[in-house]
Amino acid sequence: MNLALWLERVAQVALERPAIFLGQTCTETYGSFFEKALRVAGWLHTQGIKPGDRVGLFMKNVPEYLIAQYGVWAAGGVVVPINAKLHAREAAWILENAEAHFCFTSKGLHAALAKVTTLSCLDVTSSDWRNVIAPAPVFAPVPRQADDLSWLFYTSGTTGRPKGVMITNRMLHAMALSYFADVDEVTGEDTALYAAPMSHGAGIYNLMHVMKGARHVLPASGGFDEAEIFALARYHKRVHMFCAPTMVKRMTEVAKETGETGEGLRTIVYGGGPMYVADIVEAVDHFGPIFVQIYGQGECPMCISALSRSDVSDRSHVDWQARLASVGRAQSVVELAIGDEQGRPLPAGTVGEIMARGDAVMPGYWNNPEASAKTIVNGWLMTGDMGTLSDDGYLTLKDRSKDLIISGGTNIYPREVEEALLLHPDVVEVSVVGRPHPEWGEDVVAFVVCRGALDEDRLDAHCLDQIARFKRPKAYYEIRELPKNNYGKVLKTELRKQLETSND
Repeated sequence: MNLALWLERVAQVALERPAIFLGQTCTETYGSFFEKALRVAGWLHTQGIKPGDRVGLFMKNVPEYLIAQYGVWAAGGVVVPINAKLHAREAAWILENAEAHFCFTSKGLHAALAKVTTLSCLDVTSSDWRNVIAPAPVFAPVPRQADDLSWLFYTSGTTGRPKGVMITNRMLHAMALSYFADVDEVTGEDTALYAAPMSHGAGIYNLMHVMKGARHVLPASGGFDEAEIFALARYHKRVHMFCAPTMVKRMTEVAKETGETGEGLRTIVYGGGPMYVADIVEAVDHFGPIFVQIYGQGECPMCISALSRSDVSDRSHVDWQARLASVGRAQSVVELAIGDEQGRPLPAGTVGEIMARGDAVMPGYWNNPEASAKTIVNGWLMTGDMGTLSDDGYLTLKDRSKDLIISGGTNIYPREVEEALLLHPDVVEVSVVGRPHPEWGEDVVAFVVCRGALDEDRLDAHCLDQIARFKRPKAYYEIRELPKNNYGKVLKTELRKQLETSND
């Protein structure tokens, strides 16, 4: 089924319902949203775009993003979302690899991209866009099958060139319906606020809010500004947001500094990286029971597991701390298992690689059969993440398999050490990596962002009080800020490079 049909169905019964906002200003109703999407589809047809053709979206968070996205889908095309924070050359590489036929851009990105690609592009903030949406609609959503591609999503590529994850209509249908079953309810009275890049999880969550006829709000700043978010939440009310853990942490800090209560925030879904227990406890204490955690990957978008609102907020259950340290239970559309190196299931409580299978799992990577064969094994998605499953089905992440530290033949999981260090009042952020050691293979070192000066003795004593002696860092490196990619994930590869440089 064509995803644009969900938009059409709302427009059929709620033409005048406010749909898209720039800040506090309504720019589109559901009627005009759908009509303009059809006009985009008709225009793409005149440009030779056929069902299955790839169309790039290299755009900032602007109202036209949603119109272009649904226009591509209505035409039967495949959206190739590209993070606006990428360099134009990186965007051009993605477009070339995807064999894209066209690309929509926005102000500030168009000129840079045009310098490094010969692909036809159109700036949705220019007068040319008005010509695209001016003709009368001549198109209806093209019929599409469940296994047809709808999104070609490129991984962040922190360890090499990104890979194109082939995301089908079936996968996004499963994701959307699983959201209602396992994550949150949505009604026409709700508001989706897009403060994280729409090229990723924050943007693909538009589907559930379109399906229910909710409002879609783009901050006037175009990005993440805490004061603006709090003001928009108060104005629009019943606000849903997707946030990376670093965004949640920052919102909590600013709210406590400024006296903001989070009025108008109904649900914050967090994911995309490790949320440390100390940080989410502080966030719930301040904002209340508004948080839900999801765990997913591009290869199984947003729907491997979920930690419910009640589990995130509960402090009465005997296992509440262990549950809060987990990423929840399997979402309805997937099976979960922990496997060994050959993908054989392991018993509950055993550390191994997290595996998932079901309708939300990708068929493979774009034009990359070798990587596909390594990642999809006997129908299971091998996530590359290490974890455990409890007897009652809670999934706890340990680390990426490549981040595991093996010291003297013993496995040490950096996240456990990071969780311990974050309980110290002097520690703002921390990242733990392995350092080559001639006798032990590796030892543990910590890069720490501190309040005040780093005191190694205090941190060492704190670790000895929290975790086993062999797990404590053998060295601490004070750092002004941790290196992160465009999605807020700490780049441990960069920290390892710093270690190599310091040892030269």
